[in-house]
Amino acid sequence: MAKKKTTDTINLDSILFKCRDILRAARNSGSFFEKRDMMLTLVFLRFIGEKYEDGIEKLRQILIEQGLDPDDENIRAAFFDDATFTDGTYNLPLEARWTTIINTPAPKLNVALDNALHSIAAGSKQLKGCFVEGTFTTRNLAPNDIKKLIDEVNKISHKQFGEEKDLIGRVYEYFLKEFAVNATKEEGEFYTPHDAVQLIATMIEPYDGTLYDPCCGSGGMFIQSAALVKSKQGDINRINVYGQEKEPATYRLAKMNLALRGISHNLGETSDSSFLNDLHKGLYFDYIMANPPFNLKSWYDITLANDPRWADYQTPPESNGNYAWILHILSHLKKQTGVAGFLLANGALNDSDTLEIRKKLIQKDKVEAIIVLPRELFITTDISVTLWILNQNKKGGSYHGRNLRSREHEILFMDLRTWTENPVKGENKKKVLLNTIQIKRAADIYHTWQGDGTDGSHYEVPELYRSVGIDEIEQNNWALTPSKYIEFIDHDLEINYENEMARIQTEMQEVMKLEKRSQQLLEDAFRGIGYGIE
Repeated sequence: MAKKKTTDTINLDSILFKCRDILRAARNSGSFFEKRDMMLTLVFLRFIGEKYEDGIEKLRQILIEQGLDPDDENIRAAFFDDATFTDGTYNLPLEARWTTIINTPAPKLNVALDNALHSIAAGSKQLKGCFVEGTFTTRNLAPNDIKKLIDEVNKISHKQFGEEKDLIGRVYEYFLKEFAVNATKEEGEFYTPHDAVQLIATMIEPYDGTLYDPCCGSGGMFIQSAALVKSKQGDINRINVYGQEKEPATYRLAKMNLALRGISHNLGETSDSSFLNDLHKGLYFDYIMANPPFNLKSWYDITLANDPRWADYQTPPESNGNYAWILHILSHLKKQTGVAGFLLANGALNDSDTLEIRKKLIQKDKVEAIIVLPRELFITTDISVTLWILNQNKKGGSYHGRNLRSREHEILFMDLRTWTENPVKGENKKKVLLNTIQIKRAADIYHTWQGDGTDGSHYEVPELYRSVGIDEIEQNNWALTPSKYIEFIDHDLEINYENEMARIQTEMQEVMKLEKRSQQLLEDAFRGIGYGIE
């Protein structure tokens, strides 16, 4: 099974590589962002069109099994004309269907594509504002170029690559990697790897209630969480999704991605900064998952000086937004039960200018776990990252069928930096992934630590994890760096030096004997021809 997934990824990359080359060579194809928007929009049309066709066929079979004629006008009006007649499948108008697009003559494709987008947006509240007006007619690719692009995108099928995967996000990641040479995390152009999202979701278990992401990007956190919910209980309607995204194109992408999956969502009416214009002010959530921009330098504004989000702590440093994100996330967690899992750069573990905030977070018992991840998880950066888990309830009780003990004034530290045995093939740079076994193991360590019957004072495995009390953390000046607490074994101490030196001595004696023998043979050879070298 694992081999098949690798093959799928390579095949998808091959298709996207051809699309990239077509766009690079095409006249008037625009900037990276315009190329990306065209590609993502085409993949969206392909995916939603395929889901429509599958939905139609499924509905036809159901009607036939019930003894009804799906071609009867009254039956069609009753069952086929509903806007969302099947799970996440929109009843597309004729001009928006992929079968119509793929059969449109090349000279008319640009206009046909924009007409399709307009029709979809006009007929769906969820998809309103997802598309840029005139995406294709503005660029007006040559008929041959747009036709070649359409033919390549036609090969991208959820039947082949898996409907459960974040296909839109995968395409987003690919084009970010290939085109965005100047894109930075500050611009929001950063895709969270599937395995990192899966790790967070498996840890905090967002099975029901409200889920929030203050920097939601392409919506990958929501999609993976929905996949986890479906695998556990099958009903994604038990999760209400809230998010916000600053970058307009990425905001549109998230709306497309979530609509495509049939995930109801509230991303606000527009794209905007979570710091400067919190679109969900006053709302508190059961779960928060996020991958905020690392070390954000442009987050601060004078209007934020006395913001209530940091009133109980202090204003985060203007030069770095890491702790602004932490306090923003904390401000939106339900006061008694909320749980958050998010990624930050490792520098946030022990920054000197955030010491007082970190100290209060620990003293107020908001930090539950700190997990350092392998360095090469991200395609677009080599930066080392940490998974933070905040929990408003460390007192124990019932949680998703598990009985939890009191973990007050304890923090679980994990170091997964050595989990690099799964390199991803076919990448231009070194990249590893966390497989399902590793993700389950990490989650089991965390959940076992939380559970009844565990002694937190003796919960540890050297070089992997350790439960630490607040007194020891205070002694380390409130640092949250796992290496300060997890025992690392000096494997050199395991060597028996006397035996080892005896072995080396014997080997050297043999080497010296051979050297003397070779020297003697050389001297004898020269002496034999009358040229002694004494």
